[in-house]
Amino acid sequence: MLFQFQLLHLDLSKVYQSLSRTKQLHALIIKTHLSHDPFYATRIVRFYAVNGDLHSARKVFDESPSRSVYLWNSIIRAHAQAHKFDHSFSLFNRMVRSETKPDNFTYACLIRACSDNFDLEGLRLMQCGVTVSGLGLDSICSSALVTAYSKLGLVDEASRVFHGTPQPDLVMWNSMIWGYGNFGFWDKGLELFSMMRYMKVVPDGYTFVGLLLGLKDSSLISVGQGIHGLCLKSNLDSNDHVCSVLVSMYSRCRCMDSAHKVFSGLFEPDLVTWSSLITGYSQSGDYEKALFFFKCLNMEGKKADPILIASVLAAASQIANVAPGSEIHAYVLRRGLESDVMISSALIAMYSKCGFMGIGTRVFEIMPEKNIVSYNSLILGLGLHGLAAEAFRMFNEILRNGLVPDESTFSALLCACCHSGLVKDGREIFRKMRKEFGIEARAEHYVHLVKLLGMEGRLEEAYNLILSLPEPVDSGIWGALLSCCDACGDSELAEIIAQKLFESNSEKSAYTVMLSNIYAGDGRWDDSKKLRDYITEGQLRKTTGVSWIKGFSRSA
Repeated sequence: MLFQFQLLHLDLSKVYQSLSRTKQLHALIIKTHLSHDPFYATRIVRFYAVNGDLHSARKVFDESPSRSVYLWNSIIRAHAQAHKFDHSFSLFNRMVRSETKPDNFTYACLIRACSDNFDLEGLRLMQCGVTVSGLGLDSICSSALVTAYSKLGLVDEASRVFHGTPQPDLVMWNSMIWGYGNFGFWDKGLELFSMMRYMKVVPDGYTFVGLLLGLKDSSLISVGQGIHGLCLKSNLDSNDHVCSVLVSMYSRCRCMDSAHKVFSGLFEPDLVTWSSLITGYSQSGDYEKALFFFKCLNMEGKKADPILIASVLAAASQIANVAPGSEIHAYVLRRGLESDVMISSALIAMYSKCGFMGIGTRVFEIMPEKNIVSYNSLILGLGLHGLAAEAFRMFNEILRNGLVPDESTFSALLCACCHSGLVKDGREIFRKMRKEFGIEARAEHYVHLVKLLGMEGRLEEAYNLILSLPEPVDSGIWGALLSCCDACGDSELAEIIAQKLFESNSEKSAYTVMLSNIYAGDGRWDDSKKLRDYITEGQLRKTTGVSWIKGFSRSA
C-alpha cells in the first residue's frame, strides 16, 4: 500500500498527464477514499483542465466537500484559460461568499482574464478587490495589473500601479517596459530601463524584447543598434526570442543587412522570424529577396500562414511578374487555403496588377465567402484596367449584400473614375462618401478628386480645394495637381505648386522632371535645362524606366 501511495504522489507531482491516465488516477483516488481531500482534488482538476475536459474538472470540484484556496484557484484558472470568463467570475463570486477567501493568485488570475477579455470595467473592479483585501502592495497582483493595463493600452494606469509599488520585481519592470514599447513610447521605456539599471536590477531577455518593440521607424536605428550592443554584452545573443525580435526591429527600420545577419545566426528560426525577414524585404522594396526567402522557408518544410502568404503575393504584384505569383497560387491550392479571404483578396490584387484581370475575377467568383476587402481588391483591379462600369456594378453588389463600404472602397471607385475619365461620376462618388456614408476624405481621396478636376481643366478650383485643406497638405495631392498642370500646359500655376512641394521638403525627382517638361512645353528652355542639370548633377535621381508587366512564358 505504501508503494502504491508513493507511485500515486509521483504521478500527481507531474505537470501533465494524459486524459486517459488522469481518469485512472481519478478512479484510484475515489477507490482509496482520497477524493474528499482538497490536495488530491486540486491535482485531478488541473490534469482535467490541461486536457480541456472542463466538465470533468467541474464535477470533481462540485463533489469536493472541502475546498481549499488552491482548489478554488485551479477551477477558476481552468475556466479563464478556456476563455469561459463568465464562469470564472461566477465561481469567484461563490468563493467570496464561502469560508475560503481569495488570495493574490486568485486576483492575478482574474486580472489576466479581464485583459484577455478586454474587460476594462472588470479589471477596475478587480483592482478595487485587491486594495480592499490588503493586497495593494503585493508584487504578484501589482505585476498582473501592470501587464493587464498595458495590454489594454492604458499605459498611464499601468505606470501609476508600477510607481505605487515600493519594490517592483523583475517581472513588473519587464511588464512596464513592454507596455511602453508595445504602444510606441520607446523613450519612456528607455528611461525606465536606465532607472532599472541604476537600482541594480539585472535585465533579462524579456527586458530587451520590451525595449525593442517600440522601435518602428528607420530614424531610430541607432537606438536599436545600441540595445543590440547591450544584448551582446549581456550574453543574450544566443537567446532565440531576443534574436527574433532583433530581426523584426531591423526589418521595421529597413536595415535588412543587419536583419539578415541576426537571422543567419539563429539555429532554427521560427515562423514569426521568417515572416519578419520576408515582410521586411518586401516593405524595403527588395521584392526578389522576399520571394527568394519565401522559397527557402518552404524548402525548410515550414508552413506559411495566411498573413505571410498575402505579404509575398503583394511582393509578386509589385514586380508585376505573374510567374512567382502563380507559383504561390499553386502553393495555396496544395495547402487547401484557397477559401481564406485574406489570401484570395491578395491573389485578386496580384493578378490584376500583373495584367491578368480575368484570372483575378475568376478567383473572386469562386470564393465561398467574400468580405469588403475582397470587393475592394476587385474594384481596384477593374478600375486600373479601365473597367469602370464593372467596378460600379461590384459597388452596387456590395450594397445589395449588406456589406458596408469603407475608405478603401471609395478610393478604388475614384481611381476607376480617373482611369476612365468619368469626372461627373467621380464627383458624385466623392459626395456620397462624405454625405451618405459619413466617411471623412483622406489624402488618397483628394488625390483622385484633384485629378478629376484637372481632367476638366478646372485647375483653379482644384488649387482652391487644396488650399482649403488643413496643413500640412500631403505632397501627393500637390503632385496630382502638378501633373494636371503638365497636361494642361499651365506653367504659371505649376511654378506655384512646385514651390509648395519644395517647401514641404519633398525630394521626389518626378516632380522636378514634371516641372522641367512644363517649362519646355512653354518654350522656357533655360529654366528647363536648369532643372535637368539639377537632376543629372546627382542631387536628385530619377527612377529608370522599366518594362512593367511580365507574363507567363510560352514555349515555342
